[in-house]
Amino acid sequence: MKKTIFGIALGLCAFAILAQTKRAEAPPWDAGRMDMQASPPDGVAVRAGRLFDPKSGTNLANQVILIKGDRIADVGPADKIHIPPGMLVIDLSRATVLPGLIDRHVHLMQGPDPNDARAVFVGMHHALRDLNAGFTTIQDMGSPYTYATVELRDAINKGMVPGPRMQVTGPGLTPRGATYYPAPPMVAPFGFNPSPVWQNAQNINGPWAARAAVRDHSHYGVDWIKIYETEDYEGGGQPQPAGAGAFRRDGTMITVPSISLEENQAIVDEAHKRGLKVACHAYGGEGLRNCLQAGVDLPIHVIVGVTGAEGLDDETIRLFKQPLADGTMRPVNQTLWDLMDDLEEKDLKASGGQKTRFMLTEKSFKRLVKEGITQIFGSGAYFQGHGVQASQFAWYVKWGMKPADALRMATTNAAATLNFDLGKNLGIVEKGRFADLVAVAGDPLNDITEMERVKFVMKGGVTFKNEMK
Repeated sequence: MKKTIFGIALGLCAFAILAQTKRAEAPPWDAGRMDMQASPPDGVAVRAGRLFDPKSGTNLANQVILIKGDRIADVGPADKIHIPPGMLVIDLSRATVLPGLIDRHVHLMQGPDPNDARAVFVGMHHALRDLNAGFTTIQDMGSPYTYATVELRDAINKGMVPGPRMQVTGPGLTPRGATYYPAPPMVAPFGFNPSPVWQNAQNINGPWAARAAVRDHSHYGVDWIKIYETEDYEGGGQPQPAGAGAFRRDGTMITVPSISLEENQAIVDEAHKRGLKVACHAYGGEGLRNCLQAGVDLPIHVIVGVTGAEGLDDETIRLFKQPLADGTMRPVNQTLWDLMDDLEEKDLKASGGQKTRFMLTEKSFKRLVKEGITQIFGSGAYFQGHGVQASQFAWYVKWGMKPADALRMATTNAAATLNFDLGKNLGIVEKGRFADLVAVAGDPLNDITEMERVKFVMKGGVTFKNEMK
């Protein structure tokens, strides 16, 4: 009888959790209906009723933004900025204008596809959905089967196809699985049978092999290296019987380390020599410790501490606060969208109804913010989620963050650590920077959910969306 009551209680608890964290769903969208309007030769003037300024965290009233080509030529109060004759005037005087948003964690080509051409078109569709939602810059944090994200990035940069600005990692280093892989039908190295999977086939067993994998990525044109530091299962395909979910039945999190500290150090050293930055998928435990000690530029997830502690621990904070080799303090990216819905259901089954990654992320998020660790926006969007990731803003505010700080996560914070100085041209509406703008009808400082209803999108002076007419 007691077991039955306990089971009912867990079931009700699980239902309540899932009901509260339902993922936002993207509405139907046809990229063929996107209306691109290039900046005319004389330029564009945007009248902004409110202009969000990440530096002050306030809205500046009645501003004018002058745009020539793909850059901001000037910006300031309407009574001080003269609009030259011949400029196209876009009236956003009843709207709030913000810098173009930045999502530092998406997966454009996540699924297996033997046809790279098809993978590119799927990835391009996802990227355009992100752009349409106001994310004028995105970072692909790993497409395990292909380097085609490099080609998509280059095609966008050359103006061959439309899309957001991109930085990419290529396939992640070291395999990752929520459960064990099926055994091959014949003898073959791991990752090559029945068909090659880049992410699994790089043979990172030892520091020299790790360096070789980084060199390959560098030669194939990536901007970043992505390491999977932790696996979601133990030997024998655990956890069981759920088949997925990074928890043991007692509710403790599984954080099996994927690679050693020495391999991590080799990856970071080789990447930095080649001008690449390094991000690490690390849920916690030894894998997170290796990531932080090795000097990785951007830890991702950080759900439990290096000791496995919920809400983190003092040792994790100490390691976070150790400056990187260039003297800067590293930020953190904690994804939310990808931890909801089906993943929560799997986590609850695996943990006996006790824990989910989303639940624990709330605790670690609050601790990191309290300790002054910079949070940057990243959704983890993969097969779905593209175009609706702005729903995360409301969670940040619900967890105690001020709306202005939540907006900084996707503007100045996200821009600051992009590679190759790209961030110096993004993140704020300022003279000389790229003319990347978005606008919403209301004021997100009063209602952060306005960010889920972007009405205007401009990237590099080209208007991709204007529903404020």
